[in-house]
Amino acid sequence: MLITYILALYSIFYPVKNISDPPLWGFYAHSLINRLAVYSLPNEMLGFFKQNIDYVTDNAVNPDQRRYAVVGEAPRHYIDLDDYPDSLKAVLPKMNWKQAVEKFTEDSLLAHGIVPWQIQRMKFQLTQAFMQRNQKDILRIATDLGHYIADSNVPLHTTRNYNGQLTNQLGIHGFWESRLPELYSKDYDLFIGKAEYESNIQERSWSSVLNANAALDSVLRFEKILSIKIEEDKKFTIEERNGQTIKTYSRNFSKEYHKMLDNQVERQMKASVKMISDIWFTAWVDAGQPDLSTFPKLEIDSKEEQEIMKSWLQRLLNVRKEADN
Repeated sequence: MLITYILALYSIFYPVKNISDPPLWGFYAHSLINRLAVYSLPNEMLGFFKQNIDYVTDNAVNPDQRRYAVVGEAPRHYIDLDDYPDSLKAVLPKMNWKQAVEKFTEDSLLAHGIVPWQIQRMKFQLTQAFMQRNQKDILRIATDLGHYIADSNVPLHTTRNYNGQLTNQLGIHGFWESRLPELYSKDYDLFIGKAEYESNIQERSWSSVLNANAALDSVLRFEKILSIKIEEDKKFTIEERNGQTIKTYSRNFSKEYHKMLDNQVERQMKASVKMISDIWFTAWVDAGQPDLSTFPKLEIDSKEEQEIMKSWLQRLLNVRKEADN
């Protein structure tokens, strides 16, 4: 599969050897979240998405791959709310993209992250794809949209201190987003019932980042408290992963931190699944509920796949490694 090959090549060019390195975060979590969102869709959508569920799952990390190759991709994954004064935080959710650009300029917005507006933009694109009955675009946009929605529900995607670099907690980004879900998500209850129509996408996209930001204090403070209690040599461990020897948080430290967070990671993953399913469903309804039952399973052209890989690698090798956002 293309994504497997990309991950293998990424590990060659950018091997992760230390928790302070920007992680290729959340591949497991993104895939699981997108996959579970499919099962909440109504029957009229479920058949089409189930027969293409491998695509939706395997390509869930594509936007993260593009961050290292596509100019302007990185800001779509986050918003640094602490860069805005409290007075503006109340105003921003009421602004569409055009209004925000007029007030702050596009360069300024991109400098601080645009994930709420990216969700709104991609919902519109998904609606258009449904209206045009474009199978490839439906799956591609829905898959990417799921990624950005999941990002918007992560507390560390709402702050300039995205990896604990400002509070001597370097590595906490991958710890919260990757290590904890990989260790504990098998015990999570992530089923959320049937998708529901969302009448206000702008409000929903901002609710996700504001709710995630409200949990940020716990994410940082609990790790600090636990780091004082547990000695450094017991906080970290050495593990083998994808042929690489890495330093990561120990299972005991992870267990205690996970317990202190009191199901926070589970709640945010569940919120992501719910939001993705709701917005996929809303885009389909807004497009007039087109019949998806006649669509065949998407077959990826092997020549097209190789061209995509060649193009991706050419761009990757000509750009610097970006910081994790």
